[in-house]
Amino acid sequence: MQRLIAVLPAGRTAPDAASALQLRLITESDWGAVRATLPERAARWAESQGFNGQRHRLLVLPESDGSLAGALWGLGELAQPDALTAWDAAPLSERLPAGTYALATPLRAAAATQFCLGWLLGTYRFDRLRSVGARAAPQTALVAPEAADLRYAEAAAAAMSWTRDLINTPANELGPLELEAAARELAQQGAEIRVISGAELQQGFPLIAAVGGGSHRPPRLIDCRWHRPGAPRVTLVGKGVCFDSGGLDLKGSSAMLLMKKDMGGAACVLGLARLLQQLETPVELRVLIPAVENSVGGGAYRPGDVWRSRKGLRVEIGNTDAEGRLVLADALAEADAGHPDLLIDLATLTGAARTALGPDLPAVFGSDESLARQLATLGAEHADPLWPLPLWKPYDEELSSRVGDLNNVSASPFAGAIIAALFLQRFVSSSTRWLHVDLFAWNPKERPGRPQGAEAQCVRALYQLIRSLYG
Repeated sequence: MQRLIAVLPAGRTAPDAASALQLRLITESDWGAVRATLPERAARWAESQGFNGQRHRLLVLPESDGSLAGALWGLGELAQPDALTAWDAAPLSERLPAGTYALATPLRAAAATQFCLGWLLGTYRFDRLRSVGARAAPQTALVAPEAADLRYAEAAAAAMSWTRDLINTPANELGPLELEAAARELAQQGAEIRVISGAELQQGFPLIAAVGGGSHRPPRLIDCRWHRPGAPRVTLVGKGVCFDSGGLDLKGSSAMLLMKKDMGGAACVLGLARLLQQLETPVELRVLIPAVENSVGGGAYRPGDVWRSRKGLRVEIGNTDAEGRLVLADALAEADAGHPDLLIDLATLTGAARTALGPDLPAVFGSDESLARQLATLGAEHADPLWPLPLWKPYDEELSSRVGDLNNVSASPFAGAIIAALFLQRFVSSSTRWLHVDLFAWNPKERPGRPQGAEAQCVRALYQLIRSLYG
């Protein structure tokens, strides 16, 4: 039975699939052949409008009485419609006139799934805090193509939307306690959850406690476990800095404007865990989130301090604005002690990664370089890109300290993303399959399906990697 997605608002009745409006997907190279199959009136109308399959060009086709007959959607220079990604479909749910549509262009399973995912992502908006000016919900619905994996498309869209909502929420509404509440919501899907705070945190996870010590919002380590005895063990660690002022090494005002998103790694980890659980991935999953606010106060940690880590290494604080690697260090040491088969951390860690690769392309580092390359390949296939960077060992000496075992920053202005990754690697000693992703978690400009604001980077790529490894 065919299903509708992005269902019409209450009060509007969707027609049967058989009477849905036909939507054709057109590449520039196949426009000539497609034009010959159109009714003459539609072909002449397309010519008069200069339509030839240009990317993201929509042409609505009228009936002789002025009613809507269907629509053409341009895919530009794609070799064929089966090469489309979710972003090729994302504008449609909002740009098409109200109604229910069915694809007249046959698609293979992968492309059909991407089309449905894009349609759903195109409906995303974060406007719950606006009392006026919120956009009206799209009044369109799609008859899902028969070949589509609609279960995956709906689950992925829901996970990405939830992730985006968490990142978009301002820090006055989402601190460490609220991030814990989000994890507890997820944990209702069969997980055991433990939250470590107060004296226990100070004793067992001193770096997390130190970074969060300057805020009146107490820091904590959130630990969620989905038990599946005998299954491969996957542990995800997400940086949960709910706001980063820079601490005593205070950021400038412009640099602070986006710092509500400094918990983007944690949000992406939660979204990935939601997707893995909803689609019943056969792994024993653990999620660790150090949730803190890096603030200025009487209890704030200081430049020049030396703090013991959970692993036992003593870390000299060269800069309090390099706090993410500190909270991750304690969380990774705990994760590594559990000897998982796969250990992944996600973090909005360095500006250096953004300088090198820009906002759309997270950097991935791996103790197993072939695994990092595999993730990058899957990311390219699913329009969720990453780019491998090396754990260049000669740079490790940049972390040397005269008073501690290592410094949390380098005195060098070079290779900041690599040096941060090397710092984290000091706290991963037994896990041979470890990936570190340095991401931005933000769209700096408006694009269809990717509104300016939060982005759930790497969620789909990492889901595909875990599925490819463990079924």
